[in-house]
Amino acid sequence: MKQALDLYCRLLEALCALLMLGMVLLVFGNVVLRYFFQTGWLISEELSRWMFVWMVFLGAVVALREDRHLGTHMLVARLPAWGRQICLLIAQVSMLGISWLLLSGSWSQFLVNQGTNAPVSGLPVSYFYLSGVVFAASAMALIGGALLRSSADLLFGKRVVNQH
Repeated sequence: MKQALDLYCRLLEALCALLMLGMVLLVFGNVVLRYFFQTGWLISEELSRWMFVWMVFLGAVVALREDRHLGTHMLVARLPAWGRQICLLIAQVSMLGISWLLLSGSWSQFLVNQGTNAPVSGLPVSYFYLSGVVFAASAMALIGGALLRSSADLLFGKRVVNQH
């Protein structure tokens, strides 16, 4: 399972790199066209915005997998080991609930916008909201697995949360 998650995150990192490259090419190309030729790509702004949103959501999955999100380590480090474990469980349950809200909201927006096309590119606007669905589903899988491990650790006393 760990190998599958590692492969998935490497794929997401590669997609983020490709999206960043696409954004740079679109925006820089548009700047050059506007500065030197007094013209530009109409699609540049719209596609680069979509690429940015997708890159942020995919990158957030990788950050979640690597435990790189912001935390309150100064506060949690002062707690005893059992307190750190309880705080971790509360945080994981909260994140799972918030991810569910994001998943259901993004899915609703995906369905609502299936018949709507973007003004310049003509792409279905539902693809824009699919980024939230991909993030939330991935986050729920990662957080759910971490919650199961944390719960088992608390019940069986196997390990405690690191102080970082």
